[in-house]
Amino acid sequence: MNVVPLFTDRKEASTLWHDVINWWLDSSIKIRFVEIDDEYWFIMGSDSQRPESNFSFFKVLSKSENYERFKKGHGGEAYLRLGVYANKFLKDVKHDALCNCGHAAEDHDKSDNDLCLYEECKCKKFSTFQITLLKRKKTITDIAFLEEKNVKDDSLAWNCLNTNKFSKFV
Repeated sequence: MNVVPLFTDRKEASTLWHDVINWWLDSSIKIRFVEIDDEYWFIMGSDSQRPESNFSFFKVLSKSENYERFKKGHGGEAYLRLGVYANKFLKDVKHDALCNCGHAAEDHDKSDNDLCLYEECKCKKFSTFQITLLKRKKTITDIAFLEEKNVKDDSLAWNCLNTNKFSKFV
């Protein structure tokens, strides 16, 4: 299984990998998923050989099929890779590419502002995306799924939630 934080700028992702993640030992990387109602906090960090590069990520996301599949199937290990997310429009893709509406590019009218040709479709303009994975990867074996009540027992999760959630109520 892969864990892929997404960026919109390739240079930003490459720089982050080179300056920070590259220095993390695989065995020191931690990922925590803190479940709170219908959401979860994705928290990732490490103590590195270069203290100035100690860094962590977090993002609050809605639970999804992909999350549940990862939770059941990760087997205690995952690859960390960074990805670059790019929006694509009709002029950028091949004819068999699928739009966000589910119809192929050839089913959109180039002369009418890329409108979908299916009458029942509400798509006004062809739009899709492409994810490009960077080549480097790290292996993560310290993965935990926590409930909010158990966060105090984990320093990475506690520090993140204390700084970004609990301190806002004070």
